[in-house]
Amino acid sequence: MTQVDEARVRYQKVVQLMEWNRLQDAEREAMALIQDEPEDADNYALLGYVKHKMEKYEEAHHWVEQALRREPEHILGWYVRTNTFYEQDNMKALKTALEEALRIDPYEPHYHMLNANLCNKKGKYNEAKEHLLKALEIAPENAFYLAQMSYTEALLGNSHISKEYEKESLRLDVESELNYLYLAWAADRRDDNEQYLLMLKNAIHLDPDNKQVREEYMEGLQSQYLLYRILMAPSRLAKRLKPWQILMCWFALWIIFRPLVIIFIILYVIIHWSTKLLVHVKLFGWNFKRR
Repeated sequence: MTQVDEARVRYQKVVQLMEWNRLQDAEREAMALIQDEPEDADNYALLGYVKHKMEKYEEAHHWVEQALRREPEHILGWYVRTNTFYEQDNMKALKTALEEALRIDPYEPHYHMLNANLCNKKGKYNEAKEHLLKALEIAPENAFYLAQMSYTEALLGNSHISKEYEKESLRLDVESELNYLYLAWAADRRDDNEQYLLMLKNAIHLDPDNKQVREEYMEGLQSQYLLYRILMAPSRLAKRLKPWQILMCWFALWIIFRPLVIIFIILYVIIHWSTKLLVHVKLFGWNFKRR
C-alpha cells in the first residue's frame, strides 16, 4: 500500500468513527493524521468537522482556518465553517460565509437550506420558500428539505400544501427525529394540535436524549391544559405579527390596561409553571434529578 493509499484509509477511518459517534476516537485519529501530513488541508478540515460534531465550535473554526489557509476553496472547510456559524447563531457571519460557499460549490443543496432558515428567522417566508425550492431541485427526495418546506408553507398560511409536503417527507423517511421536529412545528403553525403532539412523540421516541425535542414535547403536553391554551393565545397571535406591531400592541395595552397586564403576567407565570410541573410528574414522576 502506497503512502497516499494509507492516508486515504486513515481518513476514511475517521469518517467511519464519526458515523459511529465515536467522536473522541475520531478526534485522536484526525490529530494523528495532521501530525503525519502537516500540509494536507483535507486533514485540518476533517478535524474541524470532528470538533464541530463535538460542539467545540471555536476549535472547529481554528482547524478550518488552517485548512483554508492551505486551500482557500476547500469544499469541506467551507461546509464546516457555514455549519459552525449556524450552530453558534452567528447569522451575520453565516450570511457572508454562505455567499462564498455557494460560489465555490453552487450545487450543494445544504447551503440553500441554510439560506432558507436565515430567511425564516427574519420572517421572509417567501424568500425561504425560493431557497428550499432550489435545494429540492438539486435533491428532490431529501425528506428533511421536504419537512422544512412543510414548515415554511405553514408559515405562509398554506395549510393544504404544508400537509402534502408532510406526507411526502414521511413517505421518504420515518427514522429522523429532526424531520419529525420540523413537521411538528408545521403542524403547530396549522393549529393541528393532535398532529403536533404525534410528530413530537415520534421524535422523542427516536432520540429521547435530545434536549430540544424533550422541551418541545413537554410544551406540547402543557398545551393540553385549557387555561394554558387561553393564556398562550396572545403569544400565538404575536407569532403572526411583525416585531414593531408587537411592540406597539404591548405599549398600548400597558398604557390603557396596565392593571390587567400585570394580572395577566402573574397568571401566566403561575399557570406556566404549574402545568410544567404536572407534565413533569406525568412523564417522570416526582423525580427531579437533572435530565
